[in-house]
Amino acid sequence: MKIAIFHDYFGAIGGGERVVTTLAEIFHGDIITTDTNALENLQFKGKVIALGDTFKLPPIKQFTAQKKFYFCDLSDQYDFFIFSGYWSHYAAHLNHPNLWYCYSPVRPFYDLYDVFLKRQKNFFSREAFRLWVYSMRWYDRRSIRDIDRIIAISRITQERVSRFLHYDADVIYPPVDTSRFSCREYGDFWLSVNRLYPEKRIELQIESFRRMPDQNLVIAGGFSKGDHAQKYTQQLFRDLPENIRFLGEIPEQELINLYAHCKGLVCTALDEDFGLTPLEAMASGKPVVAVNQGGFCETVTSDTGRLVNPDPQAIIHAVYEVSRAPESFQKACMEQAQKFDISVFTEKMNAVVRQKQ
Repeated sequence: MKIAIFHDYFGAIGGGERVVTTLAEIFHGDIITTDTNALENLQFKGKVIALGDTFKLPPIKQFTAQKKFYFCDLSDQYDFFIFSGYWSHYAAHLNHPNLWYCYSPVRPFYDLYDVFLKRQKNFFSREAFRLWVYSMRWYDRRSIRDIDRIIAISRITQERVSRFLHYDADVIYPPVDTSRFSCREYGDFWLSVNRLYPEKRIELQIESFRRMPDQNLVIAGGFSKGDHAQKYTQQLFRDLPENIRFLGEIPEQELINLYAHCKGLVCTALDEDFGLTPLEAMASGKPVVAVNQGGFCETVTSDTGRLVNPDPQAIIHAVYEVSRAPESFQKACMEQAQKFDISVFTEKMNAVVRQKQ
C-alpha cells in the first residue's frame, strides 16, 4: 500500500513536523509539502515531493499553500492519503481515500479569533482580518466535506472539531519514540522547546526566569518566514537576562541531548493542542512545569511535574519546588511516556488505515 503524507510546510520544526516524519517512516510513505528549508533538521531520509515554495508574506503565504494543495492530484500514484496541518487538506477533493490527522482547526479562524483580532493595530487591519477570516472559514469548512475521516490528536482538539466543524473525530495521541531519549543528568538549566509564536507565551518564561537569577533557562526553537511571529520574536529577545540563553532552531540530535542533560521542561502555550515536548522530556526522565490548560492537562500529572496558572509567580513557585529533587520524578515520567510510545501510535494508525483498504 503506497501512502502519501501531506503537510503544510517545513519552515520551522515543531511537534507537528516530527509527527509527519514519523508517519512517513511508519508507513514508508512520501511527504508532500511546500517549503522544505527546515526539513534537514529532522534528518529525514525518505522521499519528499516539494510543490514549490510559498510567498513569505502573511496571509499570502497561507493562500499560496492552499492553492498548491488544491490543485495537487496524486490519486493515480498513491493508495491512501494522510493530511497534516492547517492547509494541506485542501487536496482532499482530488485524493481519496484519506484522513486528516488534525492538530486543530485553524486557530485564528475559530478558538483564537478574538486573540488575533485584538493584535490588529488599527481599524483597517481589523476589518481586513475580519474579511479574510469570514471568507476563509467558508472555504475551510467546504474543504472538510472532502475528508473521509478526521483523527484528532487530543481530547481538546476533538472538542474543537466538534464545536467548530460539526464533525465527530476519534482521538489518537501523537507518538514519542521513547527509545531515542535518555537521562544523563539533572543539569544546571531548565529547557523550553517551542515554535517562537505569540501563542507559546514565551514572555511568561522569560519574565519568570528573570525573577529567578539563580535558575538558568535554555530556549530552543524557530519560526517560519511569512508567519505572524517575526516581530514578536524580535521584541522577545531584545533584552535577555544573563540566565536565559536562546539557541534558535537546532538539529534533532542536539535537542535530544538537551533533554538528556536538563533539569526539567517549562511549557506555557495558550491552550496547546496537545504538546509533544512534555512527553519527550518525560521520556528523558525529566519533570515538566506546564500551564494548566489545553493538551498539557492530558499528559502532565502531579507525579510527572506541576500544572500551574499562567502567571510568573505560579511558574516560579513550581520551578523551585521541582528543582529541590527533580530526580524523584524520573520513574513516573518514564512510565507516563511509555503510554504514548511510537509502538502504541503505530498499532492504532495501522488499524485506521487497514479499515480503508
